[in-house]
Amino acid sequence: MEELTLDERNASIRRRMLNLEKVHIMPMPPDSLYIRPLRMNYTQDSREKYWDLMKVHDSVCIIIFNITQKKLVFVKQFRPPCYFASIPEKFGDIDVKKYPADLGVAMELCAGMVDKNKTIVEIAREEVIEECGYDAPISLFEKVNCYRSGVGSASSMQTLFYVEVTDDMRTHSGGGGADSEGELIEVIEMNIQEVNDYLHSGNVQSPPSLLYGVTWFLASKQNRYQ
Repeated sequence: MEELTLDERNASIRRRMLNLEKVHIMPMPPDSLYIRPLRMNYTQDSREKYWDLMKVHDSVCIIIFNITQKKLVFVKQFRPPCYFASIPEKFGDIDVKKYPADLGVAMELCAGMVDKNKTIVEIAREEVIEECGYDAPISLFEKVNCYRSGVGSASSMQTLFYVEVTDDMRTHSGGGGADSEGELIEVIEMNIQEVNDYLHSGNVQSPPSLLYGVTWFLASKQNRYQ
């Protein structure tokens, strides 16, 4: 069977990603595997206060640069919180014809939760293989920073890595996420000019981790590849 090109694979994933049906908003059940809503009561400066917050997993994210193509590698996927922010805030059914799935699609760094009994860098390496299809050795992963993400209702520790890959490191699967977990992930490769154009487009559909990661790359690495 002939292997699909990146554009063909992305087109197939995007068709499946945007095939959104039966959207229904409901209160948070108490048995969520990913977040735990809480309320913290406290006294500060003799004044009683409270804050609603959520317990979430720590995570890793990875700046990936293909030195063969001289392109940064990102992922695009449907994110329910992004979608929810673009629709009426209500419980019940949502009209997906009026509010299509592409409202919730974001471009991000390759990333994943820290929820396995493995080192942080091992988890980062697995995410790069799974999401983007590059099998890079652990020795190539450079730790950039470790920081607290989020200050509103949720805060977790995120570790940012940088890795340089080549075309020879591409796996047969080509990334796209774990099909067994229902992941649908497009792999997006952009040259430095395209990335700069995106950052200055005035319509950045990306989280702060991508902005930080790309800014770090442009300040620290791009001169090596011009």
